[in-house]
Amino acid sequence: MKIVWIVIAAVVALLLASSVYVVAENQLALQFQFGRIVRSDIEPGLHFKLPVVQTVLLFDRRILTLDAAPERFQTHEKKDVSVDYFVTWRIADVRRYYTAVGSESGAEDRLKPIVVDALRSTINPRELQDIVALDRNNLGGEMLRQVNRVTRASLGIEVVDIRIKRIDLPEDSNVLNSVYERMRAERSRAALQKRAEGSEESSKITAEADRQKQVIAADAERDAQQLKGQGDAEAAAISAQAYSQDPEFYAFYRSLQAYRMSFGHHDVLVLDPESELLRYFASPGRAAPAK
Repeated sequence: MKIVWIVIAAVVALLLASSVYVVAENQLALQFQFGRIVRSDIEPGLHFKLPVVQTVLLFDRRILTLDAAPERFQTHEKKDVSVDYFVTWRIADVRRYYTAVGSESGAEDRLKPIVVDALRSTINPRELQDIVALDRNNLGGEMLRQVNRVTRASLGIEVVDIRIKRIDLPEDSNVLNSVYERMRAERSRAALQKRAEGSEESSKITAEADRQKQVIAADAERDAQQLKGQGDAEAAAISAQAYSQDPEFYAFYRSLQAYRMSFGHHDVLVLDPESELLRYFASPGRAAPAK
């Protein structure tokens, strides 16, 4: 009899255990009855279900990541680029998600072509230089809304973000050489422009230095002429003062200067003995100046 009660208690405990389930904060749950979804709005916590008749599936409600292999696209000028990207997504409608994809791997298989089409529609109309300058951190905007319009309605998935990790030029493409040539030409053009600007600045500095040199020389010449004029004026004033004090001595001194200049440059000089120039060679009585 004890064995029967033990068996009954074990069966009741087993049924009770199978009728209780827990939904964590990071989970979503679907409750089925005979394979048909009967409940999808299950909150986190402890819940009950009918044993055997009802089953529960749990799904991850956290943000998940799709890190796919790089895809090749063509630009507006028909040049190939290889884009390495990843997508972050989460379940927005668990009922639609289960009926559309069933699992995480199925969701990624369905999500990838949608994102690739959106990337293609973003890259194809642009030229290569615009794609290189594309905001790789967050494409967002219309592209993200375009993807979500499809994934929410058909897959029950919300795409949180699409990010480009890297944009490369395929090794088998001739774009690399053309890009390198363009970069080299741009660098050469920039170098020539810098040299021209430097030469222009050098010419300006040289011209300004020459102008300042001429101004300084002119100012110095002006000051020198002013000083010379002042000196000549002072010398004339001193000479006039000396002449006024002793006219006879001044006349004698000026005659000596005239003798030096005249007799030092001529071997023969013919003069009238009565000439005023020779009056200091005469007798002392004749040396007196005429009244």
